[in-house]
Amino acid sequence: MKLVRFSKNSQPNDVLLGILLKNVVTQIDLFSGDRLLYPGDMTGLIKLFNEKKINLQAIQNDVELKSQNRYSLEEVRLLAPIIPSTILCSGSNYHSHNQEKANAPLSGKEPEFFLKTADCVVGPNEPIIFDSLLTEKLDSETELAIVIGKSGRHIPVKSALDHVFGYTIVNDVTARDRQVRFKPDGTTWYELGRGKAFDSSAPLGPCIVTADEIGDPQNLHLRTRINGELRQSGNTKDMIWTCAELIHFFSINFTLRPGMVIITGTPAGTAWSSDKSLGGNWIPSEDGEKLIPAKDYNRPGDIVESEIEGIGILMNPVA
Repeated sequence: MKLVRFSKNSQPNDVLLGILLKNVVTQIDLFSGDRLLYPGDMTGLIKLFNEKKINLQAIQNDVELKSQNRYSLEEVRLLAPIIPSTILCSGSNYHSHNQEKANAPLSGKEPEFFLKTADCVVGPNEPIIFDSLLTEKLDSETELAIVIGKSGRHIPVKSALDHVFGYTIVNDVTARDRQVRFKPDGTTWYELGRGKAFDSSAPLGPCIVTADEIGDPQNLHLRTRINGELRQSGNTKDMIWTCAELIHFFSINFTLRPGMVIITGTPAGTAWSSDKSLGGNWIPSEDGEKLIPAKDYNRPGDIVESEIEGIGILMNPVA
């Protein structure tokens, strides 16, 4: 099932929940007794599902049969499907990405733990802001995002996926000239705060696909296109730490709660790989798709498409 947040073009200030099926959005109206729940609250929907107070499949069957509130994609604006309280991030989590870049001492040895917040999130078709006072080296990373459904702390790896509500796409937009630093001896260290967390650094969407529909999250293809050029092409099976292992890892620090999001790293093909001044080492794809190395970082006017098999395409312009 593909769940979305959206507003109707005719009523742009009203945020609603819907089910996306065959390019048609069907509005969900949820009632608790005679009280209409806030219709745009995806985290509330996840909690109700987890508490077994609603049956999403029954809701889908019902709205397909009865709902009059159906809209074509041309009639609505898709929003970020969730505004997470916390985005837990794992850097350097693909073998191929580690081979193309300057690595810090712990790269590939343990997940590179950093945070993004709700302030970083923009939705489909919303602009990624190029701010020259912050960075001249704005980069994109397509990443599978885990949406937590069930709370837990110190979650065992073997049961970690039981805590997943669904999956979506996040573009981990990065200021490389803020992130990558060099010591006098030539070794690399990362400043992941300013390099990763800033306005519009987490485009998210276009939908949340429920976990039952995804099945195995370790066999999904990812692609990034910039202005139609294929820059990234990889598979989640190239992750160093699996989704289950990352859930376990982050749950050591935090009680994972419904609506939290974990992003899981990116494959090779970033603009960083073509930047020799920051230790880049571009490597052709090994999966048969012809990648085009970046000639520059993201600039105003660029169109970024982040695609993950089974979820869809998240598109954002750079402005």
